[in-house]
Amino acid sequence: MENVTFDDIFKSNILEKTTSFSIVDSLIGLVAAFILGLLIYTVYKKTFAGVIYSHTFNISLIIMTMATSLIIMGISSNVLLSLGMVGALSIVRFRTPIKDPMDIVYLFWAIVVGILCGAGFVPLAVLGSIAIGLVLILFVNKIKIENPYLLVIKYNENSVIELVDHVVKNYAKKHTVKSKSVLPGNQFEVTYEIRVKEDDMEFLNILSDMKGVQSAVMISYDGNFTA
Repeated sequence: MENVTFDDIFKSNILEKTTSFSIVDSLIGLVAAFILGLLIYTVYKKTFAGVIYSHTFNISLIIMTMATSLIIMGISSNVLLSLGMVGALSIVRFRTPIKDPMDIVYLFWAIVVGILCGAGFVPLAVLGSIAIGLVLILFVNKIKIENPYLLVIKYNENSVIELVDHVVKNYAKKHTVKSKSVLPGNQFEVTYEIRVKEDDMEFLNILSDMKGVQSAVMISYDGNFTA
């Protein structure tokens, strides 16, 4: 039986890892991750449809792509390191809330590209990124989705609701009652989910001028708002 000394246990194998480390392959992977990260950055900027654009989030997509590729390069040739890295990453918690579901798509895209570049599948990462970018640009910018609106009407005469229903039915392509409420002071509130005809907002003035109606407010609705 071979004797194992104390020095053998703590023997450094840095030189062995250095000789097996390919600088050229690593640079190719990092450069590819950076270029594809710039592609993700550009597509996100062009397809952003929200109100407040976050430049720092967009920059983080590039860094995440490169950092993921570095992790994959480090753990691809060392099983023990990969297990330790999984354990270390399991304690990481991201506290920043993701409000737009599309942001999750871009985060996943950046991670996948980083994994492919780090593993050496650069052509697959390039082809996949081009395809995903074209799909996002086509569907987000070119295809117009007609979002519904929430129409909130406050009134103080219960008999006026029939006239309100008649006006909403005539001016909306589709409408449903979301909620009805009784407010203090003998006041009432009704909320409709409606789809207007060619952005015709004339009926708002008609509803506001009706006797017994106190206010008529229309809110853009994407399905996440709760009345």
